[in-house]
Amino acid sequence: MSKFKGIPVVESGEKYRTEAGFSAVHNGVNKNRGWAHVASERKPPWLRAKLPTGKGWAAVKHNVTTNRLATVCEESMCPNVGECWNAGTATIMLMGAVCTRACRFCAVDTGNPGGLLDPDEPANAAESVRIMDLRYIVLTSVDRDDVPDGGAAHYAACIRAIKEANPQTKVEALTPDFRGQHDSVHTVVDAPLEVFAHNVETVERLTSLVRDPRAGYRQSLDVLAAAKKRRSDLLTKSSLMLGLGETDEEIEQAMDDLRSAGADLLTLGQYLRPTANHLPVARYVHPDEFARYRDLGLERGFVEVVSGPLVRSSYRAERALEKNNAGLDVSSA
Repeated sequence: MSKFKGIPVVESGEKYRTEAGFSAVHNGVNKNRGWAHVASERKPPWLRAKLPTGKGWAAVKHNVTTNRLATVCEESMCPNVGECWNAGTATIMLMGAVCTRACRFCAVDTGNPGGLLDPDEPANAAESVRIMDLRYIVLTSVDRDDVPDGGAAHYAACIRAIKEANPQTKVEALTPDFRGQHDSVHTVVDAPLEVFAHNVETVERLTSLVRDPRAGYRQSLDVLAAAKKRRSDLLTKSSLMLGLGETDEEIEQAMDDLRSAGADLLTLGQYLRPTANHLPVARYVHPDEFARYRDLGLERGFVEVVSGPLVRSSYRAERALEKNNAGLDVSSA
């Protein structure tokens, strides 16, 4: 562990001990097992995001800190954090900031929380939504393989608490795969939510390279299908990162697979390497290509395909049903 002005600083890829007393790896990928030897290429101009500033951003930041909430906006180093938070939209990450898995694209810390869950989190999440007066909230979470049901009951409790305190707020649950356990999927789906989302993340061929070994392309498709089968009226959603080495044919096949699993909504965005220890970018996809992929998805019957270089799975999620690519015009970027 290095020091800055005498203060210990945990570097990316280093192990540290959390306040709860268990060890974790900062940013998920161990620096001795990652891709630090592969240099990053210069980003193209269409990937320049503004620094997070503004009154809206500051207000959300204060609220997240006060209510002890982890947000995927911060933990995943999302480039849209300024835009979304200034618009009064935040994605809350449930069940802590340490994931039991170590996907090679994700900058969330990894470790084993030993079954620890914050019993106050449902109430804190509901109060946070109330304070921000949100019309739409995305709830996501780390994987919790250390909990028998993957945290599904806790997840559902958070949804119910939010709805009880904020009946007008629409809820989207962006969930882990719960190890493919249908009972856990049903526990979340039976809660009062409007959208159930689970990401396949990448095409089938690249899944073993990109995701943790406990994840699976077919397992993720099965989770989406189980949710749709449980509640046919529920909108289901998934996301693909592009730029990891996939081909056009594989992207189209993934779209077909998702439609077969009943997915209604799809988001497509550029994979961005969060640290030097993570997978390098294979290519930067041009905005015109994102526009073309959106058309291919709409032709396959998705209700909406939000597609653009800086799009993430929860990007302006409340605008998905406007059917205008969440207001983006990627072709002119």
